[in-house]
Amino acid sequence: LTDLERLRELESLAEDSEFQAQWREVKNARKRAAVAEARRTMQVDGDIETLFDVQVKRIHEYKRQHLAVLHVVHLYRQLKANPGLDIAPRTMVFGGKAAPGYFMAKLIIKLINSVGEVVNADPDVRDKLRVVFVPNFSVKTAQQVYPAADLSEQISTAGKEASGTGNMKFSLNGALTIGTLDGANVEIRDAVGAENFFLFGLNAAEVAQAKAAGYRPWEFCRDNSELKGAIDLINSGVFSQGDGNLFRPLTDALLHQDPFMLCADYQPYLDAQAQVDQAWRDRERWERMSILNVARMGRFSSDQAIREYCEKIWRVAPQPVSLVD
Repeated sequence: LTDLERLRELESLAEDSEFQAQWREVKNARKRAAVAEARRTMQVDGDIETLFDVQVKRIHEYKRQHLAVLHVVHLYRQLKANPGLDIAPRTMVFGGKAAPGYFMAKLIIKLINSVGEVVNADPDVRDKLRVVFVPNFSVKTAQQVYPAADLSEQISTAGKEASGTGNMKFSLNGALTIGTLDGANVEIRDAVGAENFFLFGLNAAEVAQAKAAGYRPWEFCRDNSELKGAIDLINSGVFSQGDGNLFRPLTDALLHQDPFMLCADYQPYLDAQAQVDQAWRDRERWERMSILNVARMGRFSSDQAIREYCEKIWRVAPQPVSLVD
């Protein structure tokens, strides 16, 4: 507890099938607890055998919760076209709060919940796809959510420094990360190994270059049938009781402005999610990656951060303290 670098000793057990089984059971216990809490507080059920795909953080366009929602819509379209489609079943969990005057962020929350209402009630998909929005996300609810996560969504636009400590909490609790080269994602990927991180999207330099060249998001929608299909389905009113205008401010902003490059990163995100799907099916591989993520997260402990401040910034040394009265 006071020397997280000792987590490195777990690396030798990453290939051990018996240890992997114990590891999986600990994760499943946390998932059962989270499902029980969701059932109690939200009257929402869940299946612990599904991939718990989680994005909990402040709601903001640059954090791109709507990118994850578009992936849910993409999966929904696929399953409606082919109910027998062989995909890894997922429970998509969102949580977070929007500033009171931030219209677009609140519209994203509305979209998440509206998509969830349709998806969760559809018998064609309910066994393979479920959407949950955790209300009033707080430290207390986070203590249930972080340990239950299988996949951590850290998908902010590169260069925005939007991925800070939440990604560390997820990784330390055994969740694998799908993310961009933004914020602390860069250090986490370096620590856990590129092979244990699902990377996608433009880097900060490429974002700047695309904007300087005159970024036109509508071209990505025109050329990508999956992106166009997802946006068209939202605008059709399927998720808004026939009101095709409810989410237009959000979709219009994506097609004509898209300052956070969602359209450019959409296909790479789908490709990375397809890699997640394949990795989840290979449970030995997934458990090994999960164990290695935890084993290599010691450098992010607050103890180490304070020790480095003492050594490099404050230039102070530890002093012994007597515990005798």
